[in-house]
Amino acid sequence: MNDLFQRLKPKERRGSKPRCHFLTHGSPEHVARNLNQLISPFGSVSPGDCWMPQGFENIDEAQLDRVPGLLDAKIATQLREWWLATNTPNARTPNFDIASTCTIEGRPGLLLIEAKAHDEELNKEIARKILRKDASQGSITNHEKIAAAIVTAREGLHEATSLQWQISRDSHYQMSNRFAWSWKLTELGFAVALVYLGFLRAEEMKDKGNPFADHSDWERIVKAHSNPLFSPEAWNRQWTLNGKPFIPLIRSVEQRLDLVTQEARL
Repeated sequence: MNDLFQRLKPKERRGSKPRCHFLTHGSPEHVARNLNQLISPFGSVSPGDCWMPQGFENIDEAQLDRVPGLLDAKIATQLREWWLATNTPNARTPNFDIASTCTIEGRPGLLLIEAKAHDEELNKEIARKILRKDASQGSITNHEKIAAAIVTAREGLHEATSLQWQISRDSHYQMSNRFAWSWKLTELGFAVALVYLGFLRAEEMKDKGNPFADHSDWERIVKAHSNPLFSPEAWNRQWTLNGKPFIPLIRSVEQRLDLVTQEARL
């Protein structure tokens, strides 16, 4: 198993990243069981579904508009054009730690997973997302387009749920873009399960932040983090956005890295 870790960069061999690869490592039946634990009882993942990453074989995170198999080319283009004004080589759309096709209420769906192993991974995103002083004109126009896309999603979420939403480009950017993309995907015809996944007791990360002691600890941290953006009642229930199911979930698992060598931990 240590040979698998060598496929990751040294800094990627601890925390949430190797654990995400373990969740998607093995036979299709094994991976589907792992992912079903995260989406059940709201949906299901079958061995015939497509997911990223693919264990330690394809270790890229899922940039939805650029991964064949997750979305067809037409949908991918619509997503990219909604998010970016200028599609330059360096322009990036959000990366999900794990993404998988799935079925929700008999509909084609997407399971999107944002994974964390300690509290500072959430805390560091609170600050405003700013442009570099030497940003290109393309970056500037993309920055403006992203703000407008999130506002559109914010209005759509409010209309659908009757809750107050404050997702924004300028604060809590990662969580904001996860919910914005989920909203847009429902508009494009997909049911969506968005999972915030806490890897419990990742003790090797104590030098970076506080590992999550148990599920209640993780859930408390997520809700405190999301509270400036929306009400805690948004979590762990099914909503209807654009006529499609949307399920934002807080889940946790303990994925031990016992077979990682001390060298790989450093």
